[in-house]
Amino acid sequence: MNNLKISDLGPLGKININFGDLTILVGPQASGKSIALETLKLVVDRDSVISNLDRYNYIIGHNIDKILNVYYGDGMAPIWKSHASVIFDGAYFDKKQIPLKPKSDNETVFYIPAQRILSISDGRPKNFMEFDSSSPYIHRIFSETLRLFMQNGLGQSNTIFPLSNRLKGHMKKSLNASIFHNAKVVMEERSGQKKMLLQVDDVNIPFMSWSAGQKEFMPLLLAFYCLSGPPSKVIKREKYKYVIIEEPGMGLHPRAIISVLLQILELLQDGYQVILSTHSPMFLEFAWAFNLLRKVSTKYKALNELFEVPENSSISTMLTGIFEKTINTYYFKRTKTGKVVSVNISSLDAGSSNSIIAEWGGLSSFASKASEVVSKHLNNED
Repeated sequence: MNNLKISDLGPLGKININFGDLTILVGPQASGKSIALETLKLVVDRDSVISNLDRYNYIIGHNIDKILNVYYGDGMAPIWKSHASVIFDGAYFDKKQIPLKPKSDNETVFYIPAQRILSISDGRPKNFMEFDSSSPYIHRIFSETLRLFMQNGLGQSNTIFPLSNRLKGHMKKSLNASIFHNAKVVMEERSGQKKMLLQVDDVNIPFMSWSAGQKEFMPLLLAFYCLSGPPSKVIKREKYKYVIIEEPGMGLHPRAIISVLLQILELLQDGYQVILSTHSPMFLEFAWAFNLLRKVSTKYKALNELFEVPENSSISTMLTGIFEKTINTYYFKRTKTGKVVSVNISSLDAGSSNSIIAEWGGLSSFASKASEVVSKHLNNED
């Protein structure tokens, strides 16, 4: 995956993204990041998408608009007007190229959507057909993937966290300290269905009584389980080449975000190309530090210090060679015409004359403004 260009698709005016090993997208809400990423998934995995719709008996016939409504969500087909243009890795993609008879069901993009909590809103992953027509395809297939994994991919264990064979020790300790606080996540059958419960001492807490951060994190944790640890006959992770994660830091304490970031770096080391969208400055702070540290001889020692991991630990070993990877960052900017364009801010240069780059797409603007205001008023007081 090298390049994606989108023109005049829904809110997207001119989007041009060169992908790194890790690509970070930032921008205000409703700036088209999800539409761009969903379109990328459709272009890359179009055979798999249609194959799954056939599998679940969607009557789409030969009507491309029906397919787009099912894929993006009911009523969304008009975003792809006749003059819209999508070019992926130099090849033009027309919506008419969406196959009506797929040649395969091979899926290569593992997509983790922002609204992932909807997948397990009552403590269990929903199946594909439980969603209403307004739900985009990516939500449905993500939930179905988690459902299959939880039913058949965990072996005989009813414990979901902590698991000894899915995450490295340091990450488990970090997630326990920042999210679970020595509680266990278990599966228990209630009313004929297995549901997740938080086990604290002798009390089993139902999903809706968990903290917001715990609820937000669980589908992300299950997704990481699908992509790491021992092989599973249910989820064949070797077929995936790309991982898209929307809002990986949603609802999480900064300490937990650090663990999520380490897990993303492990995905890079496992050979996945990762694209994420975020409103958290922490991911850009890491990208900024990464690009500067790669120039120094003590870069790995510095990285261990940054993540507070011991040298020669499993995490430290995992990070070996990470500086060979590339990180690209793009800002989705809404213009005066209302259309969105992409701006390459990969340098993250705080001294840039371009305010979009200097303020990291607006994610550091408040911190800069606060520092400026405080400094001015303190000087005035003196």
